[in-house]
Amino acid sequence: MVLIGKISLTDFPLLLAPMEDVSDPPFRYVCKKNGADLMYSEFISSEGLIRDAIKSRQKLDFFEYERPFGIQIFGGDEEAMAMSARIIEAVNPDLVDINFGCPVKKVVCKGAGAAVLKDIPAMVRLTKAVVDSTSLPVTVKTRLGWDDQSRNIEEVAERLQDTGIKALTVHGRTRSQLYKGEADWEPIARVKNNPRITIPIFGNGDIDSPEKAMEYRNRYGVDGIMLGRAAIGYPWIFNEIKHFFKTGRLAEPPTMDQRIEVIRQHLERSVEWKGPVLGILEMRRHYTNYLKGYPNIKEFRNQLVQKNSVEEIYQVLEQVRMRYEGLILEKQEPSLSSFALEACSY
Repeated sequence: MVLIGKISLTDFPLLLAPMEDVSDPPFRYVCKKNGADLMYSEFISSEGLIRDAIKSRQKLDFFEYERPFGIQIFGGDEEAMAMSARIIEAVNPDLVDINFGCPVKKVVCKGAGAAVLKDIPAMVRLTKAVVDSTSLPVTVKTRLGWDDQSRNIEEVAERLQDTGIKALTVHGRTRSQLYKGEADWEPIARVKNNPRITIPIFGNGDIDSPEKAMEYRNRYGVDGIMLGRAAIGYPWIFNEIKHFFKTGRLAEPPTMDQRIEVIRQHLERSVEWKGPVLGILEMRRHYTNYLKGYPNIKEFRNQLVQKNSVEEIYQVLEQVRMRYEGLILEKQEPSLSSFALEACSY
């Protein structure tokens, strides 16, 4: 059993990464139903939350069935981060997570996200401000370092643990790498094997199959794995990994019927939470990922993104079901479309 403070997780939990413009309640719903053990909100600007920015406040929404659930914040000001943690505590999630890993320019330029990797004392101050302002467990997600010349994750892990955080997730790339190249898990393993480290250490980066999940679990000894882009359009990845851990055999890939059922669930939750106009509009970005790999599927995808009512979308999905009934695809590689990159797993 893995403990984050008093939160009890499975022996090897699978975490859904906080992804901007992806990890909303409708997406989290289908991931939870398919085996995600711990999920997070999209990342929230501490300054926006204090200003009562509508988008930031909406990101605080979650449902009881999502527990255990964490809300992730980012920022570069100690007072704003502390105030945000107190606001978050009022909505009663299970934990607060701090983002020290987002590499995108608009975040880094504000001295937040991965920018803090260049200033460890500032990272410590920001973290301590959050820990001291809430009774909730505080966790952190970060990267190996700013660049290859400053891979300081081992020092970072010790310093952050000393502030009182209850778990640490490490993405196996530096900020300068963004999402290029292969994630390096060796430094993550060194953090886990550090005798000073007693908090759970979760690894993140490039896990896209049950086989790789088992290989990395056994090789690097982490306490759990966080998945991001691999779950976009393929929430089955969580239960498939669990099945492989338990049986040593790969689960059957989802049938078209199963894919359409999850698309319908996702769409219904999207409309329920966002309303019929925005719910349908924002669902359009997901169809490509759900239906990727099927031959001549483009014509149906084009229809799906043009329909403006749930009923019309259901009609197209029924045509898809009839066309591809009985055809089962092997799992596709995670999409690196502009949407997936924008949705980056921090």
